[in-house]
Amino acid sequence: MLLNSLLVLFALSLAAYLAFSPRLATSSNWKATVTPLASIMGSGFLVSAPLLAGIVGNLAVVCMAALLLLAFAVGSAIRFNIRHFEPIENKKQGLAQELAFVSRIVLAVAYFISVTYYLQLLASFSLNAFSIHSDLLANIITTVLLMIIGVVGIWRGLDALEKVESYAISLNLGVIGALLLGLIIYNGQLYLNGQWHLAQLDSHIDFQDLRVLLGLLIVVQGFETSRYLGSAHPPEQRIRTMRTAQLLSAAIYLVFIALATVLFDVGLGSDVTAIITMTAPVALVLPLMLSIAAIGSQFSAAVADNSGAGGLLEELTHKRLSLRSAYALILLVAIALTWETNVNGIISYASRAFALFYSLQCLVALSVAWQDKSLALRLPRMLFFGALAIICSLVFFLGLPSE
Repeated sequence: MLLNSLLVLFALSLAAYLAFSPRLATSSNWKATVTPLASIMGSGFLVSAPLLAGIVGNLAVVCMAALLLLAFAVGSAIRFNIRHFEPIENKKQGLAQELAFVSRIVLAVAYFISVTYYLQLLASFSLNAFSIHSDLLANIITTVLLMIIGVVGIWRGLDALEKVESYAISLNLGVIGALLLGLIIYNGQLYLNGQWHLAQLDSHIDFQDLRVLLGLLIVVQGFETSRYLGSAHPPEQRIRTMRTAQLLSAAIYLVFIALATVLFDVGLGSDVTAIITMTAPVALVLPLMLSIAAIGSQFSAAVADNSGAGGLLEELTHKRLSLRSAYALILLVAIALTWETNVNGIISYASRAFALFYSLQCLVALSVAWQDKSLALRLPRMLFFGALAIICSLVFFLGLPSE
């Protein structure tokens, strides 16, 4: 009882501080950090542990480290583009500009998929709270939510719905903090009582497992949002805060997976909502807290990506497609995706879509480095960006659903 009360108090205190602190509210650095941080930590934190447990067993923390390392490397390419490509993006036409234009189209498509992904995940967690497992009901809930967001966007715009985003982010980070605290206490108690041990899980990784791991890139996606915050934050600030967000999220992910490995069980399989049952032994209140945070964070993430996709479509068509028409198109495509996929499949599709976007961004960086003869470490950078583009292309072509 004491632990449950402690975790609830900790989560609420941290969430309240993040949401209402005058210092954070006026901090430009915090605002520039929390956007990519919240994107990286959102859905990935919910699904990463059970999916990795089902694929690679007790090697989960090693594989998560590999995913994070890939994400940080791609982040360095996007940071390079913020510093070197943004100043020339609209000044002259060339290969880098053409690649950037195609990458924005791919990003819009990726947002289409991620909107579906977030709401399918929301539906799964909502049904799990009532111990209901039904693909039909999940699709119905996802469709209803898509229609609500789409109709509000078409009718009045998404500004009203976006206002809840900061509170959802704060709540989600508060619950993540409480979960980490609970896991630290749980692991400590097991160790002191001589009961700490890992389950005997199959940790062999074959080519099929590797392809499924590639399909999980979405769990560490979100850092690229810094690239499109230029209207609110200067380049050097976005570069610095994006790096901070990636390093902080990487530390949280690795600590979380390391602490959660003791909870892994042979029955986890590929259930994306298994984090709920996994954490029940830690504290009775955690499943409820995680369910509430999941519902709020996935709804706000879906609204944010819907808005981002609409804005991109309007920009790409030079406003020939109005924002309202863009929201209508997103609604139709997302509903079609909902009924053609399930939550495990949509995770892979979203990963592959963002991997293609990352590949194109790496090619933009390569093209800029090729054109700039005065660039320091030009050849190593070109080799690095080229290798990253190949790796991200492999994710796009080889990634598989975790079913």
